[in-house]
Amino acid sequence: MIRTRDLTKDFVVNRSKTVQAVRGISLDVEDGELIAVLGPNGAGKTTTMRMLTTLIEPTSGSATVAGHDVVTESARVRSLIGYVGQGNGAGHMQRAVDELYSQGLIYGLDRRAARRRAGELIEALDLTALATRKVSSLSGGQRRRLDVAMGLVHNPSLLFLDEPSTGLDPHNRANLWDHILQMRQHAAVPMTIMLTTHYLDEADSMAGRVVVVDNGQVIADDTAEALKADLAGDRVEVGLDGPARVADLAALIARLPGGRDVVIDGATVTGRVADGPRALPELVRAADRADLVVTSAQVFRPTLDDVFLSLTGRSLREAENGRSTDETRSPAA
Repeated sequence: MIRTRDLTKDFVVNRSKTVQAVRGISLDVEDGELIAVLGPNGAGKTTTMRMLTTLIEPTSGSATVAGHDVVTESARVRSLIGYVGQGNGAGHMQRAVDELYSQGLIYGLDRRAARRRAGELIEALDLTALATRKVSSLSGGQRRRLDVAMGLVHNPSLLFLDEPSTGLDPHNRANLWDHILQMRQHAAVPMTIMLTTHYLDEADSMAGRVVVVDNGQVIADDTAEALKADLAGDRVEVGLDGPARVADLAALIARLPGGRDVVIDGATVTGRVADGPRALPELVRAADRADLVVTSAQVFRPTLDDVFLSLTGRSLREAENGRSTDETRSPAA
């Protein structure tokens, strides 16, 4: 469905400065996949998506979408995909149902088909009570649902979602995703979805596959569970009755399968292990045999932020906050 090879994009800021937003991204996305591209602002997520949706041309490399080249067959690509960008796509003065109807006509539907499709999407995305209201009167969550409807008006088999829930509160984010996933589940042909996000929970819970991007490059690509297991590992945290023998406890943790990143903090020792639920009872027994008095013991399952930390040495939230103003404003988001 999507194939890229060594895709790059440079932006000329001025005569002395060029920003390399995307640096050789190669991806293969199969029919029916739901793939999340995860990374901080400025990582190259949006720039990559804009190239795949033909909004900008690559500097070098190649990309095909549904078997069509994004540069030489851009019109054909646009006819086959749906795209929901970061901004609101609908106008402000028209009624919601009229926006959908007009979008259908733009995609070549006849009037009857456009009217029918608008009605289907209004119902599917729970916009019936809002159909005759002006777009300007809708809430942020309602507008985003309308944006998704506009991206689906021509029944595309591939949907691109660029930060679809940015700016929404947790309730509206969950509501938006409930509607998207229900529509995908009930589609006659499984819809392929590529989304960009910096919400860790969104990538973790929604996507069958997570591609982690940083500084314009793919640094990891697998299921969320596999990334967390292979790159982060479970974290165990064990407390003793005092700090006198924490070094002995640290040594026990380091010897566990996959034991690494052991840190001592007062009378508490933490470390990464391959299988926390299995390792913790073994660790407590070993501590007891060594006459260490354990006062607390916990296992914490890894997150995608732990994965990013393992890959880059900084958390995703730190990467978000650490971007300079120029980087944040650059087109490489």
